[in-house]
Formats: sequence, C-alpha cells, structure tokens
Amino acid sequence: MGVTRFGVSLETELLEALDEYVILNNFPNRSQAIRHLIERNLVETKWQCNNIVAGALVLQFDHHKREINNQVMDIQHQYHELILSTQHFHLSHDSCLDVIALKGPSKSLTELADKLIALKGIKHGKLVMSKVE
Repeated sequence: MGVTRFGVSLETELLEALDEYVILNNFPNRSQAIRHLIERNLVETKWQCNNIVAGALVLQFDHHKREINNQVMDIQHQYHELILSTQHFHLSHDSCLDVIALKGPSKSLTELADKLIALKGIKHGKLVMSKVE
C-alpha cells in the first residue's frame, strides 16, 4: 500500500488540539495521529453498520461473588458462535480477569458484552472491537 502526501488546512485551535493528541498518545508525528483517527472512525462506522468485527472483552470480577462463574459461563454458552477463546487469570485471592476473544456482527458482540458487564459482581468490563479485512 503506497502513501500519498496531501495538504490539510486547520484552524489554529484544531491544530493545537491535534498536536496535543500526538503528544498524549506518543505518536511520532501528526500523520500517524491522523491515520489513527481515520482508522478509528472507519472501525466505528463498521460497528454501527453491524459488519463482522473481531474483538476482545475484558472482565474483572470477584470470583467469590455468588454464582458469578456460572452466570458468566451460561451467557457465554448462549453466544458460543461468537467466542473464539477465553482466558482466565487469577489476579489475587479474590479477583479474577477474563479475556474473551470474539468475532461476529458488531451488534451481537455488543449485546454479549452488555449482558456480561451488567452481571452483579463484575467490577469492570470493556469491549474493544476492530475491523476484519
């Protein structure tokens, strides 16, 4: 894939915001930041169109919370066709972390994530999705 150079005109405030974004995100230059922003926009558009995407769902929870493991497993089995793999980590005596690799229609991944994150006992959950070529 070749690279094409082009000029962009921005208001001073917007250029300053871009430069701050470059610094905060450790991009080597403005071009990388602009590529990232465009790519993120394209991925989010694919989510909204319900395209096939890949994703990872991270869940942190207290495994002593009553029935949490069974509830997580039951929901995962309802969406088995979306789940590529799961990893379970023991962070401490009480705290566990699940990382669930997913692939499927973006709305289905979001639906699965919302159900799992909403479970009582989930301390933190986040879904990240990326386009599939």
